[in-house]
Amino acid sequence: MSFSHRYLPITAEDRAEMLKVIGVDSIEELFSDIPASVRTKDELNIPASLDEHRLMELMKQLAAQNTTANQMPYFLGAGTYDHFIPSVVNHVILKSEFMTAYVPYQAEASQGELQALFEFQSMICELTGMDAANSSLYDGFTSLGEACNLAVGVTRKSKVILSAGVHQQGVDVVKTYAYGMEYDVAVSPLSGTVTDLEALKGLIDDETAAVVVQYPNFFGSIEDLQAVKDLLVDTKSLLIVVANPLALAVLEAPGKLGADIVVGDTQPLGIPMSFGGPHCGYFATTKQYMRKMPSRIVGETVDAEGKRGFVMTLQTREQHIRREKATSNMSSNQALFALASSVFMSALGKVGMQEMAQKNINAAHYLHQQLEVNGFERIGDAPFFHEFILKLKQPVDQVNQFMFDNGFMSGFDVSTYFDEPALLLCATEKRSKEEIDQFVSLLKEANQ
Repeated sequence: MSFSHRYLPITAEDRAEMLKVIGVDSIEELFSDIPASVRTKDELNIPASLDEHRLMELMKQLAAQNTTANQMPYFLGAGTYDHFIPSVVNHVILKSEFMTAYVPYQAEASQGELQALFEFQSMICELTGMDAANSSLYDGFTSLGEACNLAVGVTRKSKVILSAGVHQQGVDVVKTYAYGMEYDVAVSPLSGTVTDLEALKGLIDDETAAVVVQYPNFFGSIEDLQAVKDLLVDTKSLLIVVANPLALAVLEAPGKLGADIVVGDTQPLGIPMSFGGPHCGYFATTKQYMRKMPSRIVGETVDAEGKRGFVMTLQTREQHIRREKATSNMSSNQALFALASSVFMSALGKVGMQEMAQKNINAAHYLHQQLEVNGFERIGDAPFFHEFILKLKQPVDQVNQFMFDNGFMSGFDVSTYFDEPALLLCATEKRSKEEIDQFVSLLKEANQ
């Protein structure tokens, strides 16, 4: 079998020189330690190689099979959202100084990169109402898992309770974290589309490290954070809130309602849907737990000449300190997408963020109003941001296929949660009145 590789820029002379330095005569000899019994002897059953022109044509044909948000209106949310992204975001993050920068945790990280992350932290703190934020994590669910680990570590208790209104993928991630860290995970049921406070109260005990609620929750409903916090007053349990950062532009900040840790995904703030990722997680907490945060924190200082400067303030992870003292093995962050969210928030400003969030509310509530006029019924009666659940007569997959065939990406199937056909719909600021009216008309036809 040939071991040559199409895209490795080496010549036969280069290869021979490297083999000589290694001390072998051939590629075959290099792999001689691998037993012949486990080595493939036949040619792989894959198509013949293509030249660059033909390869590009093939990739274009494959890409054309996808349907994107640029081709049809999206009413699908469920954790990843179709939002407007100002062109300035890409213009900044595609600059080579940012695009090609290595993860900035080394001492030589540039001042520009450090300042961008400092601004990211500052804006996240303002949105969440918390004292400190790190410079990002991989995604919102990673942040949630790390938050639960922190809660278990600081309280020395062995159980975390998650509301059933938390995104199921987030629940699954926490269960994975819990398996390794050896703590229990309980899921508290819903009353309608929000957390059942009586049921939650019954689950809280002396071993509860934290209670987790989502804000707005997976079903679009806005949880009563203050009521949840009141259940924890006489305990040492922490309140962890998973919050949509765009919604926080108009909702009360979780920090002002008693949250101890606020986490989430900044995808709504200038990051494309990208088939579900990569995105960017944020993590914010109080001063009390600041030194227990995963990843790293960028701080502001002055240099020897009194000029403003930025430094890596905390790096509480196992690569930098003794393993037994590390708060996390999280070894990286999403610096480029944290920058994207920073540019997004800076470009819109405080008023622009509030206006954009309000447009989401207006679009979703207009959609709900028109559906109600046309005989549809919503599941639940809690206030909502830009998502809500619609009761259907027909199976959701059948309805969604009809909508897709007619040029609309419909909602997310949540029927298994309610034992009847149920559709989670989302309307962002990108949805026009004309699109909503046409969507409602088609949905009525599909649900006959």
